[in-house]
Amino acid sequence: MNWDDVRIFLAVARAGQILGAARRLELNHATVSRRIAALERALGAKLFRRLTTGSELTGEGERFLAAAERIEADMIAARADIAGESDEVAGAVRIGAPDGFGVAFLAPRLGALTERHPQLSIQLVPVPRSFSLSRREADIAITVERPTEGRLVAAKLVDYTLGLYASRAYAERNGLPATQGELRRHRLVGYVPDLVISPSLDYGPEILPGWQAHFGVSSSLGQVEAVRAGAGIGILHTFIARAHDDLVPVPAAAPIRRAYWLVYHETVRPLRRVQAVSSFIAAAVEAERARFV
Repeated sequence: MNWDDVRIFLAVARAGQILGAARRLELNHATVSRRIAALERALGAKLFRRLTTGSELTGEGERFLAAAERIEADMIAARADIAGESDEVAGAVRIGAPDGFGVAFLAPRLGALTERHPQLSIQLVPVPRSFSLSRREADIAITVERPTEGRLVAAKLVDYTLGLYASRAYAERNGLPATQGELRRHRLVGYVPDLVISPSLDYGPEILPGWQAHFGVSSSLGQVEAVRAGAGIGILHTFIARAHDDLVPVPAAAPIRRAYWLVYHETVRPLRRVQAVSSFIAAAVEAERARFV
């Protein structure tokens, strides 16, 4: 079996289409198709169903994917060992993170890591979306739920809290509600319901049954800025809200608790650069654990 064919199979499986895989691999579309066909002949099985929307793994393809990822993990480990990567932290690591944690916490701190390791390149993608590690959309992901499927390594980083906040100017104009009943009479700032990426982030009803925002913003940092501008009362991350003197807590509801998890795919475990970045993030969070709760 040709390793290059396996590598191309993994790219198509992760991209969900031959064209996307060809672009990622910087190969010709026809070359990718030909190599997949060669692999299917060697295995005596059809690995993909060609659809108008892309390429979908067959049952045989799903089974081979697990074997291909084990082969990939062995190749990564062998290359790291032979290349002496254990002695040098180099290469690119992409981190996918929720925008609040990514911008407010990680972005100001990761520069120290790249200064420590000049050959290391960090790509931080702090957006309110989920990342597929199996499709290599990121090397490391910060999630709000522990993953339960896939060959993923997960470690809990920290618990964090969210609570109700308003701007000082809003509080002076409108007063602060002390009960849920009073809260219903105020303007609320929250998320856009159909863009919530995880059920655990649908925390409005935990604060107020029937929660309905008058002003929806799809990012947590956008909600912070809307509340600071006096648009209403919002559910904000405590570790972000505390950094703004113009925000005050609202006593109408108790804070709610969530957790951040650091996750990466098992196949990249041998890479020293992934381990270095993971360890740095964990240490940075541990050093400031009190900020989050």
